[in-house]
Order: sequence, then structure tokens, then C-alpha cells
Amino acid sequence: MSSFCEYFMHHALRVGRQAWPACRPNPPVGCVLVKEGRVVASGYTQPPGQPHAEAMALSKVAGDLSELTAFVTLEPCAFHGRTPSCAKTLAASGIKRVVIATLDPDPRNAGAGVDILRAAGIEVTVGVLEQRVLKDIGAYLAVPVSQQKRMD
Repeated sequence: MSSFCEYFMHHALRVGRQAWPACRPNPPVGCVLVKEGRVVASGYTQPPGQPHAEAMALSKVAGDLSELTAFVTLEPCAFHGRTPSCAKTLAASGIKRVVIATLDPDPRNAGAGVDILRAAGIEVTVGVLEQRVLKDIGAYLAVPVSQQKRMD
């Protein structure tokens, strides 16, 4: 794993921490968009029913996104709940690469977000700083979905 990816995943983790406690019961996800080695936008999960980290970051950029890489602390959601699917939003954006710290064990995701991204021709890397991110959001991931009462 490159130190380049780890550096920006650390940044995404710091951004994601800003989501607490307002994002509960959703996870505190962070997303940073990087072009040519510098952050051009970032976002974190908003309160339930409001945009997730990826949508927040994407809303801050315009134009051709094909040279951007997204660093996201948790696999982008594959399903449309109270907010649109983050994986589909990223896929439609034209972004070229997504780096994810860890897969979301929620059975509505569990790799489905990665599948959506890859089907759109996006290069996906999973596992960057996974153990570090799991220390921060592991409590959320350890709670069975049936007990989370998520309000996506």
C-alpha cells in the first residue's frame, strides 16, 4: 500500500470524525477528492436523511471529474434509502478511481457498492488503512443491521 493512499485515507478519516454525533445512527464516513496530489473537496456524513460523505464532497466540485480519486472510509452505499446510492452517484460522476478503507458489512452493501463502481469502469482499491478506520467506526460495524435502525 502506498504512503500516498494512506496519507489521503488519514485525511478522509479526520474529515469523517466531524460527522459525530449528528450522523447517528449512520456511520461517520469521510470522503476526500484528490487531483494531482492535492485535496480539491471533502465531505462527511450529514444527519439522517441528508447527503452522505461522497455526495457532500462531489457537490463541491464542478466540471470534468475524470482525473479525481475519491478516498472513502467506508464502502459507498449501493442502495437508495432516504438518500440516493453513493456508489451510483460516484459511478455517474465520471470519477476515475475510488479508494476504500473497508467494505460495509451491511447486507444491503457488502461489496455491492464496489461492484457498481467497477461495472462503471472505475478503478477500485479496498483495504487502505482498514484496521485504523475500523478502530474509529468498528462499533457501528459490529452492530447487526437489524439493531441499527438506520435511517438512510
